[in-house]
Amino acid sequence: MEGEYLIILVVLAVFFVFILIITFLRRYRRCPSDKILVVYGKVGKKGNETRTAKCIHGGAAFIWPIIQDYSYLDLTPFSIEINLKSALSRQNIRVDVPSRFTVGISTEDGVMQNAAERLLGLSQQEISKLAEDILFGQLRLVVATMDIEEINSNRDKFLEAVSSNVEAELKKIGLKLINVNVTDLNDESGYIIALGKEAAAKAINDAKKSVAEKNRDGEIGRAEAEKEQRIKVASALAQAKIGEADAQREERIKTSEADSRAVEGENTAKITIAKSNALRREQEAEAERIAITAEKVKRAKALEDAYAAEKVAEEIRAQRDKATQYANVVVPTEIEKQKIEIAADAIAEQTRRLAAGEADAIFIKMQAEGKGLYEILSKQAEGFEKIVKAAGDNARDAVMLMIADKLPEIVKSQVEAIKNLKIDKITVWDNMSAGKSGDKPLTANFISGLLGSIPPFDELFKMAGIELPGYLKGKTPPADENPESAPSEETPKTE
Repeated sequence: MEGEYLIILVVLAVFFVFILIITFLRRYRRCPSDKILVVYGKVGKKGNETRTAKCIHGGAAFIWPIIQDYSYLDLTPFSIEINLKSALSRQNIRVDVPSRFTVGISTEDGVMQNAAERLLGLSQQEISKLAEDILFGQLRLVVATMDIEEINSNRDKFLEAVSSNVEAELKKIGLKLINVNVTDLNDESGYIIALGKEAAAKAINDAKKSVAEKNRDGEIGRAEAEKEQRIKVASALAQAKIGEADAQREERIKTSEADSRAVEGENTAKITIAKSNALRREQEAEAERIAITAEKVKRAKALEDAYAAEKVAEEIRAQRDKATQYANVVVPTEIEKQKIEIAADAIAEQTRRLAAGEADAIFIKMQAEGKGLYEILSKQAEGFEKIVKAAGDNARDAVMLMIADKLPEIVKSQVEAIKNLKIDKITVWDNMSAGKSGDKPLTANFISGLLGSIPPFDELFKMAGIELPGYLKGKTPPADENPESAPSEETPKTE
């Protein structure tokens, strides 16, 4: 049994070691020549700085599980076409500089680190778009520092300036400029075409000048040949005569030639020195021009940034002023408007509720009055019914009972009608003579008429079952009922 356990343990150990070896082999990554292996995660420090990634080109590395991972950056170059239009040159002439740049990820140590930090995970189209923005700006900047003649005639200088400026900016994101090719050069004003025409005209004129010079040299050679022939003939004729003079002339000519060569050597040396000085001053002027141009460009860039910052500040201030005006004017107006609307709604609601309350009160009042009137009429009907029953179910007797009940009030009303008549005294002058009728005197007629003006109570009392005296009804009393006799003499009577 112990042997079987030992075999099992050995097999398990071998299996574990095999799995461990396979795992380690799968985590060991080799970097192809056209890629950069980027190991990220916990990759250690470089000096005192903590590295965010480790870049490997043309080697291999072990990727620790859990704490590390890896990815690749493709080194395949890609071409970017830049159609720069209306770029302003140093002469303030706008030119079109269509060009094509070949760019790839750099394999330098520091630049690879930049590529790993800024380009890892981006597609080739995204990297191309990022590089295109940088190339546009730098190409426009280089055009602004050069004349059109330099761009057109000295392409090497232009390409060198573009390469130096562009590559410095591309290294910041981990790229490298491989090639620059300016396909064409055009301008809006036709200046480059004019320069071409000028160069062609100059070449034609130089050719014509060269032909004329060659013709001139031929004529001069022919004249010199003829002159030499005449000189030789004359010399042969006069050789005998002027031998001594000829020897002296040869001596003087040789001396002059020697002096001339000496002077020519000195002049050549002076010319060389002057050319060297001129070249030095030219190079110094060119260097100063480049420095001044760069300084002006930087100043212009600084002013542009300042103006852009001021513009942003002004826009923010305008937005703040707008918000302040909105808060100071519109918001209080909106609040006041809402207050007015709320107050109007409250007044309308109050008016509606008051109207509803008044309507309810009027309805309840009318309902109460109707009920009260109904109760009064009901009670009156019950009273009338009881009065009729009390009169022996005789409606006339019942009416007489009601009138007898209301007689004091009726009499009071009749008295109230005449009680306010103020009669202090009545003076009657009567001669006791009879009137036209001959039956009674005028005073008696007056008294009778006065009594006749009393309201006709007879009918009222008859309705109540009472009989009034005759004198109260305006009738003449019998003779025995009037004890007073008329006076014999006409005397005034005052009541």
